Amino acid sequence: MERIKTKIKTSGDVLFTGNKVIIRTKKLSDAEDDYTWESDRELAELDAVYALTIPFSRYLSEYSSELRRPYVNSRYFGVDTLDGKHIGNCSYYHFDEAKGETELGIMIGNRDYWDKGYGKDTVTALVDYIFRATEINRIYLKTLEANYRAQKCFEKSGFVWCGRLLNTGTNFMLMEMSRKQWQTNASP
Repeated sequence: MERIKTKIKTSGDVLFTGNKVIIRTKKLSDAEDDYTWESDRELAELDAVYALTIPFSRYLSEYSSELRRPYVNSRYFGVDTLDGKHIGNCSYYHFDEAKGETELGIMIGNRDYWDKGYGKDTVTALVDYIFRATEINRIYLKTLEANYRAQKCFEKSGFVWCGRLLNTGTNFMLMEMSRKQWQTNASP
């Protein structure tokens, strides 16, 4: 796994960076992009959800409320290119300090940035951030069995297969990374 020199920032919206991306706090100006991506049928299918059908005005109201009252066991971030273009989102959720684990999620919604290393850079930077900023010992994720692009990205980022899941008729591949794997892979 390629070592990313994640830089953790403490000022402004930027929280940490990878080699190609800036990971930052979510903001209201992300709503239009997020709505577009969440309304896109192909992107929704890749995320195993239904595409949004609500009007943007309602979405914006709910989005604004979520920004004011973030979830307790989750963190959501915007993903920008190094020149500041919003291209996607990433998160960790189901954060369970007692179990020492959390689930990771990512979506590069702007197709112009697919298959160019932005997803891998985002995943690698987010993993590095989680292990450096928390006491979590395991990060796991699930991806659609047919989403080969995502599986390849996660493998390149250091995740390993750990099982399968059938959920409401949908097949998922389960992957994980332990703190020990991260420390071994991240050694200079």
